[in-house]
Amino acid sequence: MASTETLTGETVELLQQMIRNQCVNDGTPESGHEERSARLIRDELDGLGLDIETIETEPGRTSLIARYEGTDPDAPDLCLMGHTDVVPVSPDGWVNDPFGGELITSSDGITEVWGRGAVDMLNLTSSMLVAFRDVVKRGVRYPGDIVYFAVADEEAGGILGAEPLIEKHWDKLHCDYVLTEYGGTPSTTSEGTTVLLTAGEKTGAARRITVHGTPGHGSMPYATDNAMVKAAEIVRRLYEGDVAPRIDEMFTERVKALGLSSDIEARLLDPIQVKDALAELPEGLARNTHSCCHMTFSPNVMTSGNKLNTVPDRAVIEVDIRALPGDTLADVDRVLREVIGEDMLPHVDIEPWREDMPEGSPISSTDTPLWDALADSIRIAYPDARVIPSIVTGGTDARFFRRHGVPGYGAGLLSNKVPLSEFLNRFHGHNERIDIESLELTTQLWGNVLDRMWK
Repeated sequence: MASTETLTGETVELLQQMIRNQCVNDGTPESGHEERSARLIRDELDGLGLDIETIETEPGRTSLIARYEGTDPDAPDLCLMGHTDVVPVSPDGWVNDPFGGELITSSDGITEVWGRGAVDMLNLTSSMLVAFRDVVKRGVRYPGDIVYFAVADEEAGGILGAEPLIEKHWDKLHCDYVLTEYGGTPSTTSEGTTVLLTAGEKTGAARRITVHGTPGHGSMPYATDNAMVKAAEIVRRLYEGDVAPRIDEMFTERVKALGLSSDIEARLLDPIQVKDALAELPEGLARNTHSCCHMTFSPNVMTSGNKLNTVPDRAVIEVDIRALPGDTLADVDRVLREVIGEDMLPHVDIEPWREDMPEGSPISSTDTPLWDALADSIRIAYPDARVIPSIVTGGTDARFFRRHGVPGYGAGLLSNKVPLSEFLNRFHGHNERIDIESLELTTQLWGNVLDRMWK
């Protein structure tokens, strides 16, 4: 095996190049340009004798599949999946160039790679490639196949990436397990270290709410039936809606892993007191913890009116809704109607944001050889670690595999240099960056998992 220093350096360099490729996905078919990183990855794997496929779903929206065959056709196959697209940025909010991929050492001595995608999830995409390539170069053969899957369009729901590729190209992608984002955050308390890995995720169930009113002249607004005003009230209710929390075993274990005071911990696990307890947590941690025990409603887009001097008779609200595992789409509509309120319901039409929006995917069992391999590998870096399953609040492409009957986990391994609350703020935020030690730990993790997966 190449030295740890060499492999870490390769991960850093690849991450920098992927950041500089600027595969920015704004949700439109013509954005993304993931062919840039697909071409980079193909060049990195060139000459190794691999079966490599590149598939384009729209011009420039390219995903890459590379398969390294195992020695036993009956052994389970493992897919390492990383997406190559990133979300847009607001450059004015950044201290450094969001697409510079710069290596910067902070005043407290932590060296980090800066740039959009450093956390979500190009650090994993690049480290997976380095570990995969190292195995191929060394000629190590495992019983099962290893599939490296660099996928487009994850940041817009996988419509031009994992979803159609799994449905139409399963002969190329077939596997029995999948590893992807996000996991590996350590929390250390007096009782030891806990590392969270993702075994499930919330389900996106966005809705479009059309609010109806009556048109009128803008010079006489008194007592008008203004659709925008009614929409504003619905937005307020969605933002402040008091949705009942779900305090289940997985959430309880997650809270106990955070190293909080016994008082805060007890209140977070009490459905009556959880709301007040959340207000006492650091902002990033509070948001994440709230989302892990609530169905959430985030009204993010609103349009109304077409002329300044006309009272609008129509307003449209687009709401990002995330349902907990086990919630159905019928549950989403029931809770949404409760939050909107009986007085407003006669004035609105509610429809799915996507007509083909499916039910959520199941939580993957941890009674698998892959979970055991992950836990054993994590304990190489954190010997006393207790590895527990959790959910991720955003969507990942693992859900498409889970719906296909394939267990999927969000993994990785981070250093303890950055607090969890700070790390969570870097997802889709300003000044996204990741430290070199985390890149080293994660690159090593993949190699260690491969060595243990088929034992």
